Amino acid sequence: MTSNASRLEPRQTEDGSFSLFSHQVGEGFHSGRGALAEARQKFVAPAELERWSPGDTVRVLDVCFGTGCNTAALLEAAQQRGLRLEWWGLELDPEPLDLALSHGGFQQQWQPTSLAILEQLRLKGAASQPTESSWSDAALGHGTLLWGDARQRLSELQERQRGCLDLVLMDAFSPSRSPQLWSVEFLSGLGSLLAPRGRLLTYCSAAAVRQALRLAGLEIASIAASSGLRKQKHDWSGGTAASPSSLDGAALLRALSPMEEEHLQTNAAEPYRDPTHRGERSVILRERQKAQQQAMQAGLVEATSSWRRRWGLGKESDNHQ
Repeated sequence: MTSNASRLEPRQTEDGSFSLFSHQVGEGFHSGRGALAEARQKFVAPAELERWSPGDTVRVLDVCFGTGCNTAALLEAAQQRGLRLEWWGLELDPEPLDLALSHGGFQQQWQPTSLAILEQLRLKGAASQPTESSWSDAALGHGTLLWGDARQRLSELQERQRGCLDLVLMDAFSPSRSPQLWSVEFLSGLGSLLAPRGRLLTYCSAAAVRQALRLAGLEIASIAASSGLRKQKHDWSGGTAASPSSLDGAALLRALSPMEEEHLQTNAAEPYRDPTHRGERSVILRERQKAQQQAMQAGLVEATSSWRRRWGLGKESDNHQ
């Protein structure tokens, strides 16, 4: 077994911000183009905090909390608008947060209040608005970090927060690496937490994920790809937003294009399934492959390769599948 020291490797992304690469998973925690830029452009901006007035409370869940980058970025944006966050986080592994908070580059990214909140979450699994003057302007009202398998911890939130959350930030490793957190069942569970106008936001544009969100009864939209993160033709989307309500009219969201809608008619749109909420990665991937083959043999879906050729996309577009 690989030791923690070599399992997670600190890396600096193109915008100079701190990230990690997981040798165990075989994937980075963020796009190489910028951890901080990704947090702001794919999570904070499409949350559209301007929908709330100063003094309002925004209820948030950060799924796969990791280094805390998305939460810290949201905290600082909320602070600027005079908002308070009631916050929950789901995370399996404490090591990413430990490494981030001990790294000088990460420390330099954030205000002292943000770092203090992350440190309290690391040490106690909870943080509240304290009486110390140094925290008097912090955006966090209360935060609870739930350690363990997100699939099991989610049920605890469903008991108390069903239909109550304004934002769900979904930042798991990619579906091929962590399909158990992109299954119809898990995404449906996240969807059940959303308030009527709440939003689930993710960097992922995979057809299987978008199909699963629709199967969960949610409306979906594409997050407009930022020019700073869009470098090639296959970067046709900045991610996906989902909500129980229509997302029409949102400034940074757009309806799926004809190309994206056709993507959902290909074998790439076969969703991941984990009915027991305890399935192993290999089993989930194998069962999905079987379902894809059956759908193709029955002529129910188009081959994704045909869709790519029709729209002039290279194999790089597989990153969105």
